[in-house]
Amino acid sequence: MESAYMGTGTEMEKGENARLSSMIGAMAIADLVKTTLGPKGMDKILQSVDPNDQSISVTNDGATILGKIPLDNAAAKVLVDMSKVQDNEVGDGTTSVAVLCGELLREAEQLLLQQRIHPQTICAGWRLATKEAKQALEACATEDVTRDDLLKIASTTLSSKLVHAEKKHFAELSVAAVERLKGSGNLDHIQIIKLPGGSMRDSYLEDGFLLEKSIGVGQPRRVENCKILLANTSMDTDKIKIYGSRVQVDSLNKVADIEQAEKLKMKKKVDKILAHGCNVFINRQLIYNYPESLFAQNKVMAIEHADFDGIERLAAVTGGEVVSTFDSPEKTTLGECDVLEQIMIGESKVLKLGGCKSGAACTIVLRGSSNHLLDEAERSLHDALCILSATLKYPRRIYGGGCTEVAMAGAIDKLAKETPGKQALAMAGFAKALLQLPMIIADNGGYDAAELVTQLRAAHAAGKNDFGLNMSNGTIGSMNELGVMESFRSKLQVLTSAAEAAEMILRVDDIIKCAPRRREEMM
Repeated sequence: MESAYMGTGTEMEKGENARLSSMIGAMAIADLVKTTLGPKGMDKILQSVDPNDQSISVTNDGATILGKIPLDNAAAKVLVDMSKVQDNEVGDGTTSVAVLCGELLREAEQLLLQQRIHPQTICAGWRLATKEAKQALEACATEDVTRDDLLKIASTTLSSKLVHAEKKHFAELSVAAVERLKGSGNLDHIQIIKLPGGSMRDSYLEDGFLLEKSIGVGQPRRVENCKILLANTSMDTDKIKIYGSRVQVDSLNKVADIEQAEKLKMKKKVDKILAHGCNVFINRQLIYNYPESLFAQNKVMAIEHADFDGIERLAAVTGGEVVSTFDSPEKTTLGECDVLEQIMIGESKVLKLGGCKSGAACTIVLRGSSNHLLDEAERSLHDALCILSATLKYPRRIYGGGCTEVAMAGAIDKLAKETPGKQALAMAGFAKALLQLPMIIADNGGYDAAELVTQLRAAHAAGKNDFGLNMSNGTIGSMNELGVMESFRSKLQVLTSAAEAAEMILRVDDIIKCAPRRREEMM
């Protein structure tokens, strides 16, 4: 009937078809990434099909995998966006949140098709279950976090990554870097640079800030008590750039006069820069030969082509401002550091800014045998830094290894027995979906998932509330003794985001695909 008044190219799916289409798309995305979950999870190779870009990535990071997959299903895109939000908020749990949402929808599918329960009834039961799960999670969390806890949280985060063989080393690097922030949580002060060569064990934390740039010809290689002018300005006007125009002159002398005028214009600009009293000039754009020689004559170190992220980070750590005009030196804030020098790391030359105005500034130098390994190590370290920063902001921690999932499922099951009506069935489905997380983790390790999870539930029923999966030998054990800990903030975000996204997808009853309006219709 609707097709009678809809434009050409419009498609519509209604009722059960629309709901199933959404749910199947979301479950397919969850199934795609669930094999990467846990310390024994597998990696994915992502290969570009662009003929001009045949690059590959090897990763098990949920947000990275989902972000690089082109999708056509609307519900699947909801899961991808949710995973990205999880990555931005806390850095870890990007796979868990997609898997939990997929398992919730799998349970909802059975309730809809087999027991004919209305979606709104399922959503109402899920809201009750989410509230109870949050209370159970709060009860599992501690009220304070020590440095030892931070190391264990970082180790747990890194245990599922490519760097798990050196997780203690990288956990120590992450905690040492985050502690320098003194609670600010501004990860811009921590730079990660990747230098191929050596082994991952050779990675280290460098005090100060490292810049992968070179110094101009004939300029000082070491400057102390640096006054740094950070700029985003064009330093190439010594070249004549009049495109599409013709300049007619009656002699070569006139051409020389034009070039001389351009040089004079550039010299005035350099003089304005030098009037700021700086001994280091860092520009986002290129610095051409003539201004470079002028800086060298005045014993000023000039560094070109610091990209936008680099120049913004430099402004944060040196306390300076990025400027584009140089007419008011008294209004410009210069960056400061004790020393700027060129150093060698392996076979690479880098610039080191030591004693920055922001004492939090530091650089983690990653070493490894290949660029693919370094890229994955950077993603792993970024997750660890984000989760530590979130933990310091919300200083509470919980036990990992499926411990909290079993505790939350037990609390929901207990409440479901006391709840009348069909909502209790939705709550029981929510509890079953939560138990799927430790089941999948055990499956990915090649263990008997049903046996381990039933043992874990029995242990929790017996009062062993810190028990979880010991993935090293395929048994259950005390997470406190094993040192398997997670951030409370991360787990809460996973629970909340997955429940909200699953409810949103479940409430869909129509999918309308519209063709773009033609230009002549809009005129």
